[in-house]
Amino acid sequence: MKDLHEIIATLKLGGAMVYPLAALAVLAAVIILEKAFVIQRRARLPGAVIGLVETFGFGWDELSRKLQPLGPRNYFAAFFGVILENRNRPAWWVESRAADEASVIEKSLGRWLWVLETIVTAAPLLGLLGTITGMIRSFKLFGNQGLVDPSGVTGGVAEALIATALGLLVALVALFAFNYLSARQAAIMDEMERLGTRLIDHMRLDAVANAERTS
Repeated sequence: MKDLHEIIATLKLGGAMVYPLAALAVLAAVIILEKAFVIQRRARLPGAVIGLVETFGFGWDELSRKLQPLGPRNYFAAFFGVILENRNRPAWWVESRAADEASVIEKSLGRWLWVLETIVTAAPLLGLLGTITGMIRSFKLFGNQGLVDPSGVTGGVAEALIATALGLLVALVALFAFNYLSARQAAIMDEMERLGTRLIDHMRLDAVANAERTS
């Protein structure tokens, strides 16, 4: 508790810029937690399903049964569901519908990431603004007869340094989070595209087999 009070007291020395920087920090934390929850809960695909799709010899009903426990809000279940529902249509039709669903999923995964990217740029600028205001406050204490208030100069320098440090800290956390979440989004979409191609190929094999049986 004592350490918390000391941290709060130190941040207060950072001047007015501490408040918008704190707001950006809270906003970044909310977005990071929300995206982590979404990736953990809605973008996971069991290894059993991946192994089944990779075999090419699976039954569509078997795949449907394995997808049911994932729930309709799972991104992979929604994507595979589009292919399952349209598997009796021509392959070009299914590819078009699957591409539309993948586009919706990609937008959902990338929602609010632009805010993190903005924080990466805005936080250091706010910190720099705090630096400037702190130094201006220090310089004002120099009069014609020299230094008027040494403690005031120290406070101005502290304001400048704290604002700069806080701005850089918020920007670094947002930068690392943005890069990680963007990489995870790209990996999820690549995996979805790869497995979707497997399902389309399986549809084509079924169509060829059906044509041979009827000929």
